[in-house]
Amino acid sequence: MGIDLEAFFEHTKNTGLADFHPQLRLALAQFYQQKKHGRTPEWDAALNAMPQLSEPQYSFTSPSVTVKKPASLSIDAQAYTEHLKAFMPWRKGPWNLLGVDIDTEWHSDWKWQRIVPHISPLEGRKVLDIGTGNGYFLYRMLGAGASLALGIDPTRIFLYQFHAAQRLLPANGAHLLPLRSEHLPAFGCFDTVFCLGVLYHRRSPIDHIQELLSYLRPGGELVLETLVVSGGADTILVPEGRYAKMSNVWFLPSTQALEVMLRKLGLENVRTVDVNQTSTDEQRATQWMTFHSLADFLDPNDANLSAEGHPAPLRATLVATKPSA
Repeated sequence: MGIDLEAFFEHTKNTGLADFHPQLRLALAQFYQQKKHGRTPEWDAALNAMPQLSEPQYSFTSPSVTVKKPASLSIDAQAYTEHLKAFMPWRKGPWNLLGVDIDTEWHSDWKWQRIVPHISPLEGRKVLDIGTGNGYFLYRMLGAGASLALGIDPTRIFLYQFHAAQRLLPANGAHLLPLRSEHLPAFGCFDTVFCLGVLYHRRSPIDHIQELLSYLRPGGELVLETLVVSGGADTILVPEGRYAKMSNVWFLPSTQALEVMLRKLGLENVRTVDVNQTSTDEQRATQWMTFHSLADFLDPNDANLSAEGHPAPLRATLVATKPSA
């Protein structure tokens, strides 16, 4: 295995998170290190071929997470692009790594721009991102001033995409642990917890929200983005079959129903800050993600309906505060 996860443990050894290191190491041993993936040798070879920079110039504040190519660096651009393409499909982004534009399936920068005006400033905060994917949002969180941005996602190819960028960068506060949220201890210390595009995949949304609350410190902020449907406080869609060709969609509430749920769990200052119908400009197939995407998941005759006749994907962001006591 070519990926070393020790940077997280080193970075947090003098923080309150050090108390949870034994539990996290055990979870990694059980759910990551003991499991194998058939493409690991291919991914390791591509990652090991990545150049490393002595004094990189980079930006986490522009739409693309960018690492500039130094004028002194001589690389075979075509070979480098092929190494990056070994980690396809690239879903969250965009990225620009050493001059290679990675046009990802999602314009994740659009989602970030919709969210960031409504949340507490991230300057100096410890942030947890559940379902982080390849870590694109972790870098945007660092760009917004977070002191630590820890991402959780079990998908191995996303871990490799993250480290394709990390290999180019100096030591920083972004870390990705290849775990599921249910593998985590109740940290109780993060200032902000993000959960973007996960809730509708969970069989028990109330249990999942309680899980998210267990990671927050008292007074911390939850940022929750999920699929919703239009309607009042008693409107909830539970698709009997697939939803937008996804088999693992369990629960789509209205924003009002979700607000009621959050308040019922004790959260304060609950508010819906954004509702947006996903467009085929924001989510689409590209040369870096060549599989079916949103256009294939909708009714070909009515973009306001999913392929199954449900309302088309509508995403809402809610923000709420964990009580201080």
